[in-house]
Amino acid sequence: MIKGKSVYLRPIKDEDLESIYKSCQDEEFLFMTGTRKTFTLDEIIKSYKQFSEDPTRYDFAICLLSKNEVIGDLAILDVDKVNRKAGFRISLHNKSIINKGYGTEATKLAQKFTFEELKLNRLELEVFSHNTRGIKAYKKAGFKKEGVLRQSLFMNGTYSDEIFMGMLQEEYYK
Repeated sequence: MIKGKSVYLRPIKDEDLESIYKSCQDEEFLFMTGTRKTFTLDEIIKSYKQFSEDPTRYDFAICLLSKNEVIGDLAILDVDKVNRKAGFRISLHNKSIINKGYGTEATKLAQKFTFEELKLNRLELEVFSHNTRGIKAYKKAGFKKEGVLRQSLFMNGTYSDEIFMGMLQEEYYK
């Protein structure tokens, strides 16, 4: 368990998969990640079983300390021990907990795990330009914009840029 002030991270359990499934049915959440496909509960269960066996991936449930309740999930993925880097993704599961700082705090806990536990040098992510909340949270957590693929996504009748962001170990420790 990685504990913060308001949230903590712990490994995903079978009982968390229902919350993940429900969040994957929300059209706004799917748009934020550029996901066109909805997933069945069985597909979610099968995917997380595969994820749990992947040595290059760490999946965590984001839980509220006050209620011991799952509010989201995140993953450190594509861990490359040779180049000492990994990818990052996060999802909050319910609109009622957005804009309360939980995503930023969970992101900082993921950085702690990445840089202090895994001893990696770089954590990177991709975010679409229409996901302004996500971009704001990533910047607040110390990620830097590194590049843009212009108009790389066409969804809901509009183009969005794909923004690449990263954080280095030395920036984490500053």
